[in-house]
Amino acid sequence: MKSVLITGANKGIGFETARQLLKEGLYVYLGSRNIENGLKAVEKLKVEGFNQVEFIHIDITDEASIASARTTIEEKAGSLDVLINNAGIAGAFPQTALTTDTDNFKRVFDTNLYGTARVIQAFMDILKKSPEPQLINVSSSIGSLSLHNDPDWQYYDDANSFAVYSSSKAALNMYTITLAYELRDSNVKITMVDPGYTKTDFNGHQGTGTVEDAATRVVNALLHNQRPSGSFISEETNPETGEISW
Repeated sequence: MKSVLITGANKGIGFETARQLLKEGLYVYLGSRNIENGLKAVEKLKVEGFNQVEFIHIDITDEASIASARTTIEEKAGSLDVLINNAGIAGAFPQTALTTDTDNFKRVFDTNLYGTARVIQAFMDILKKSPEPQLINVSSSIGSLSLHNDPDWQYYDDANSFAVYSSSKAALNMYTITLAYELRDSNVKITMVDPGYTKTDFNGHQGTGTVEDAATRVVNALLHNQRPSGSFISEETNPETGEISW
């Protein structure tokens, strides 16, 4: 049975991704920064009949928390097949390039970029113990430089009002490209996924898509993705090919 760790999985897209992967027969480590919320999320899934799930306390801004989570999984299973870096924050608003406090940039980057890098670096050795290791970074079309420069993009005006969040996702994309290059001779498959503009607490339920559809995109990238490692997928942006421009 394949195992997967999902960060930030106590609600929203992460939680629904956990549910869908449980339906596919994977063993899910449900990661959450908040212990109470994480335990409640696991209990909810167990009430639905899913037993191959357990809570993992992980705060991706805290190296000690990450190390503890890694040790827990290694002691239980010895390896990890899939890592889904879903945890992220939007930051305080408004976000403008000229006026936003740099502390806001620091907080968002500490989670969306540095936090993801911390988790990847900590878990890479037990991922490599899997016969088919996969790593998925949940990104966003808002991190595409090309789309930000395209006035015809449907989210052009909205996206350019997210100076902090979009910068963090663009940086995450670049980090992931570099990571894929460094691991090009390994069997670790890396994918970036844009789940789409989804109605969640993350955006005050302002999105246009459902968590079910968003999670399905993440699950498809894991289970049905024939693209090469390092691909950036956005079914919302390009329904025909699923590819997204950098």
